[in-house]
Amino acid sequence: MSEASAPGRTEAPRIVLAPLGDTSTFADRAYTALKDTIVALNVYEQEGEVRLDERQLASDLGISRTPVREAMAQLEREGFVRSVPRRGIYVVRKSRQEVIEMITAWAALESMAARLITQNATTDEIASLRRMFATFENGEARAHLDEYSEVNIEFHQAIIRMSRNGVLIDLAENLFTHMRMIRRKTIGEQDRVDRSIRDHINIIEALEARDTERAEDLVRNHALGLAEHVKKYADYLD
Repeated sequence: MSEASAPGRTEAPRIVLAPLGDTSTFADRAYTALKDTIVALNVYEQEGEVRLDERQLASDLGISRTPVREAMAQLEREGFVRSVPRRGIYVVRKSRQEVIEMITAWAALESMAARLITQNATTDEIASLRRMFATFENGEARAHLDEYSEVNIEFHQAIIRMSRNGVLIDLAENLFTHMRMIRRKTIGEQDRVDRSIRDHINIIEALEARDTERAEDLVRNHALGLAEHVKKYADYLD
């Protein structure tokens, strides 16, 4: 007979812990904070390279350097920062060709999402896309460029979400974070605001009509139009 089951011996009470409210680690939180900061920085508006000071970042976040280092490693794997031996860590600025390749990949994902929307999305979901642009009728987009830029970004994110395809959504997530920065930079260039409004309305009309082939083509061509714009005008990427 084991000691634990001996007659007259009572078992020690088990320690019970409440579930953790926040199971993220310092590295997780550092990663989120750093990624949000990099996206908000809009590196394509900056002159010269943007260097990240690991020691200063750790101090700002109130944590040790180890979780910051882990977060940096993750961001480097995702293409947001690069480590240069004996120099430090820098925010990545994509080359013109790299941006064009990202946009081309995005065109493939988003056009498939549009096809799936015509087959699966509800009428109310599609109507929500039209409501996004109600504020910018009658030329109001140029007058509120920053606000329109955010709506433009949300429109493209919504197209992906409404596909209801989990694999497609996951593939698009990291890519779109890079795309977000270049969209915000290019929206005010040339005649892109007016063209963006027209393209979006045409896309919405095709989705409302459940015209699968037209919706897919319009979304793809809209993205490839951005790639063509970058190819012609984005000298700041070289």
